[in-house]
Amino acid sequence: MTSIAQPPAAKAGPKPTTDRVNHWINGRHVAGSSGRSGPVYNPATGELAREVDFASVEEVDAAVAAAKAAFPAWRATSLSRRTEILYRIRNLVEEHRAEIAAHLTREHGKVPSDALGEVARGLENLEFATGIPHLLKGGFSEQVSTGIDVYQIRQPIGVAAGITPFNFPAMVPMWMFGNAIACGNAFVLKPSEKDPSASVYLGELLKEAGVPDGVFNVVQGDRVAVDRILEHPDIAAVSFVGSTPVARHIYETGTKNGKRVQALGGAKNHMVVLPDADIEMAADAAVSAAYGSAGERCMAISVIVAVGEVADPLVDAIERRLPKIKVGPGTDGESEMGPLITREHRDKVASYLESGPAQGATLRVDGRKHVLFHEDKGFFLGLSLLDNVTPEMECYRNEIFGPVLEIVRVPTYDDAMQVIEDNPYANGTAIYTRDGGAARQFQFDVNVGMVGINVPIPVPVAYYSFGGWKASLFGDLHMYGPEGVQFYTRAKVVTSRWPDPATSKVDLGFPRTR
Repeated sequence: MTSIAQPPAAKAGPKPTTDRVNHWINGRHVAGSSGRSGPVYNPATGELAREVDFASVEEVDAAVAAAKAAFPAWRATSLSRRTEILYRIRNLVEEHRAEIAAHLTREHGKVPSDALGEVARGLENLEFATGIPHLLKGGFSEQVSTGIDVYQIRQPIGVAAGITPFNFPAMVPMWMFGNAIACGNAFVLKPSEKDPSASVYLGELLKEAGVPDGVFNVVQGDRVAVDRILEHPDIAAVSFVGSTPVARHIYETGTKNGKRVQALGGAKNHMVVLPDADIEMAADAAVSAAYGSAGERCMAISVIVAVGEVADPLVDAIERRLPKIKVGPGTDGESEMGPLITREHRDKVASYLESGPAQGATLRVDGRKHVLFHEDKGFFLGLSLLDNVTPEMECYRNEIFGPVLEIVRVPTYDDAMQVIEDNPYANGTAIYTRDGGAARQFQFDVNVGMVGINVPIPVPVAYYSFGGWKASLFGDLHMYGPEGVQFYTRAKVVTSRWPDPATSKVDLGFPRTR
């Protein structure tokens, strides 16, 4: 493999201690030099666990310089060699899945089953990326004109960047960097400052797998780092997952600076339950999809649209299940739902349990009554259930992003469809019914990017692509899967002719395929 040119040296700091999370630049830990940092809490205890460095503009530039210097040799690396390395990445992530999950439990608060599930779904994307020799195959047309062949190839774009959210600090980076580096690009990751350790640990695993220094870099930080990524002339593409206001800013700023951008925004996912649905099955699904990961999922079901007479028995069935869910820290093996990410976010979520009833909703289950909400220093909120919610209410209009499930009651299927149509978000949706015709009509009618039929969280498998519609996505291409490969490459069409010199002549007419 061709040797990799070295970028301007970044300041190398000491190996990070347990109370400091550094950058990962050019294959090594780099201590921050900006003088700025942020707190990283253990959400289960409320304690300050460590500090994370916040990058300066110069430190972002150092990471991009490392990526730019590494790109030519990595791009020239054969597909078979890249595939070999990707298999090693996949195997190392699988081997160390428990360690990755432990980072998620400590800094995000996920219970182990949820943290391990996140790693498993990330692994699926790495497995998909190992098929890159097949995924990058182009097309060839022989004899399009006399003696002329045409073929298309896909080539990497250069340096790509990913800006990832707090709620999936391992999986979403794997959504991005797996395809990006498989396609021959270099990558700069800016993870959430709330739970940054998993990203650096992944950098260590990639280095162990044989990824050349500079091909994968991590810069920690806040808006300073984000804005520099969006304006940096050597970054060709930016992937983002987060809230809709930030996604809009990322898309508008990145594209204004000539970058390719996919920016996944917020969600308000509806699950329609028709009168013929299996009540117990629908209730199990609603509870699982609404309260997993404390509701901090962009694919969480946050609204049940109960049609007609199904509403009363369905809500009763959901309410019966909530006291049985064990809320507690991820260090307790019996915990099924952990804390929220920060105290501020927990209190914001809890505020909707005030505003909802004040605007006419019925508070069937109040998570503030849970013992951990009052007596624990962690960022806990119990499972909450708001009934008789209407689209005019503040709790409905906003993406709560917490363990609050809302019930909207409507008389007919058409009314349910109108509720979904009128909502500005369109990430995921689901329908519960025994009627195949109704289910097919729903998937045909609904203007939402990901649809589940008796499946509450329709996150696509890795060989399809993830993405919503409307205000849930800014950009043309969805994330990971085939569209991810398309995002991280660009097409080049070659028209080729090897004529007999004796046939050569001057012809100023426009070329015709004859």
